[in-house]
Amino acid sequence: MDAIRYIVDTLLWLLTLAFVLRLLFQWARANFRDPMADAIVRVTNWLILPLRRLLPPIGKVDTATVVAVIAVASIRTFAALSLAGAGVGDVSQFLRITSVNLADLVLRIYLFALLLYWLTSYVSPDGRAPGVRLLSQLCEPILKPVRRIIPPIGQIDFSVLWVSIVIGALLVLLR
Repeated sequence: MDAIRYIVDTLLWLLTLAFVLRLLFQWARANFRDPMADAIVRVTNWLILPLRRLLPPIGKVDTATVVAVIAVASIRTFAALSLAGAGVGDVSQFLRITSVNLADLVLRIYLFALLLYWLTSYVSPDGRAPGVRLLSQLCEPILKPVRRIIPPIGQIDFSVLWVSIVIGALLVLLR
């Protein structure tokens, strides 16, 4: 039973990851012609396109993607609780678990993206590789405000460090 629980949770986690990445790429206005972003779009279109017919965007917010993220995360939470033998129980508790899991995933995505962004800045400083450009488009919106407060010292940019520390603190608070 543990193996089945692991497989189901992993597959639903990967699906949730794909939908959250699509939402984050939309938020960051990433270039969807990038091969990695295009792959995410192709993996998630099966749910987003039908939802778009029902849910038009509100301003700059793609409501279809937001609803898809919440739906997939809720399915993951429901499956995890069901396979663990725990009932769904209280709706507010279910929504809290789903929200905490989503927040945890978003923070971990950014922590991992910042680490990769920092490493690739040394390996490929010109940023011409497709994945590096996508990382830059994802990370820059959260790094720019920090750079305004704490500018680079010499040639060293500490914004990735400070944002990573804040994300780590937020991850501790979620638990």
